[in-house]
Amino acid sequence: MDRMMKNREKALTAGSLCALALVIGLADRFCGPFFLRIFNLCGIYIILALSLNLINGFTGLFSLGHAGFMALGAYISALLTMSPAQKEINFFLAPMVPALAAVQLPFIPALLIAGGVTALAGFLIGAPVLRLKDDYLAIATLGFSEIIRVALTNLQSVTNGALGLKGLPRFSTTYTVWGIAALTVLFITSLIRSAFGRSCMAVRDNEIAAQAMGVNTARVKIRAFTIASFIAGIGGALLGHLMSTIDPKMFTFSLTYNILLIVVLGGNGSITGSVLAAIGVTVSMEALRFLDGPLNLVFITTNGLPGLRMVVFSLLLMAVVIYRQQGLMGRREFSWAAAGALKDRIVSVSRAAGKTRKPEEKGGKNA
Repeated sequence: MDRMMKNREKALTAGSLCALALVIGLADRFCGPFFLRIFNLCGIYIILALSLNLINGFTGLFSLGHAGFMALGAYISALLTMSPAQKEINFFLAPMVPALAAVQLPFIPALLIAGGVTALAGFLIGAPVLRLKDDYLAIATLGFSEIIRVALTNLQSVTNGALGLKGLPRFSTTYTVWGIAALTVLFITSLIRSAFGRSCMAVRDNEIAAQAMGVNTARVKIRAFTIASFIAGIGGALLGHLMSTIDPKMFTFSLTYNILLIVVLGGNGSITGSVLAAIGVTVSMEALRFLDGPLNLVFITTNGLPGLRMVVFSLLLMAVVIYRQQGLMGRREFSWAAAGALKDRIVSVSRAAGKTRKPEEKGGKNA
């Protein structure tokens, strides 16, 4: 019986993956540029949410420095993939350093280098900073994120300063983004189920008890922080190549806030919750963009309130923190067994409701 259930779950998983691949193919072929950009943003935010969830949700570290790692990944990948002619056009105020002016690599090697350099930065930052806890850790990581952004702004001959980089090759295609998103989900799932993942959750639940059981908590935290930095660098690179232009103002704290919002809404410690919340928040952000423009309501008329959309999301985050702190999924994950049990429960409730209605209808007819 168990073997039949496992085979059925494998068949359902394979069918779902085929359906997802079909949806991705149809979207890439038939949807317009605007819809495709939103669709691909969903995939990128899934990658970024999972990287932050590895730190905040599974390891229990409160980090606010994700935007800095995304900026590093975006700039490194952009500088390695842009042609010498594009670099010459961008660097008109100050000439680019000769070591980078003639460099041009294919996208995949540049993406891996961007992730590797970001992981190294995460290791160098995490080694001293992860000795802190709670609010102090959050402030320190936020400070390092701002240091990275300020450095990118002032390194005129390397990053083009506040002008940013324009004309990036559009390598973030639908298949690339969603392929990397699928690999990220698979990697994080395998990581959490491994001995290292269990060590991360032990540190999250009770660091003193984990240390007493022989877990090297410092090494676990630094390794989780480094892996998350690598994934954040990959996500930042994909975001840059999707937008085709980057500048330091893109990577402020508000970007980290957006990713944190997804993690909290989905559930700290839930891969399924991060995926669902990433899609929901990304689509909602675009659907509610009209709030930033002129509004003509029944009793209120405005000429435009930039930032009102983020006010709505802030209120949503406050409501979740107050009334449902565990988020959409809590620490639960999707499973076919749970889906089947939920289906059976819904069917039984609907049948019970139907049975209670029948006597009432008969009584009404007799009356």
